[in-house]
Amino acid sequence: MLFRIKVALRSVCDITPRLLKKMGVRGLLLDIDNTLTTHDNPVPAPGVEAWVARMREAGIALCLVSNNHSPRVAPFANRLGVDYVCEGKKPLSKGFREGVQKMRLSRSEVAVVGDQIFTDVLGANWLRIPCIFVFPMEMEKTKFFKFKRKMEIPFLPKKVYEEEKEGVEKI
Repeated sequence: MLFRIKVALRSVCDITPRLLKKMGVRGLLLDIDNTLTTHDNPVPAPGVEAWVARMREAGIALCLVSNNHSPRVAPFANRLGVDYVCEGKKPLSKGFREGVQKMRLSRSEVAVVGDQIFTDVLGANWLRIPCIFVFPMEMEKTKFFKFKRKMEIPFLPKKVYEEEKEGVEKI
């Protein structure tokens, strides 16, 4: 149960207001690296800024929660125009709790979005917040991350959620 994923998607841009409404979600706690952009990239991935605008238009609150320091997180958050928590200490609950408070929502109204099983997914489950897993944009090159990604393999989702135009869903 600690590594349970509520929904798995290929990209953060696949998260729709319709899906969030079905889940009862009014706010998202978002990871940055390999979720909204590639690792250490100061520029959001293609489509992310438009996706943020769609979420905002739909009334979805957004808050970045990152283990990175302010010099990495603040400029990225400012570019997207969203609130943020840096040095979130994921998978511990500190950053997630701060993010929920900043959005002025309850834990039952939010979901965590991220690409890492042992930080994003584990942290969400410890706090009993649903997790929307997105596959990493690219594989990191350091030995530590290569090892970590290998250890995640048994917990990776086997199926990706898809919304179809007629309202029928596949899971």
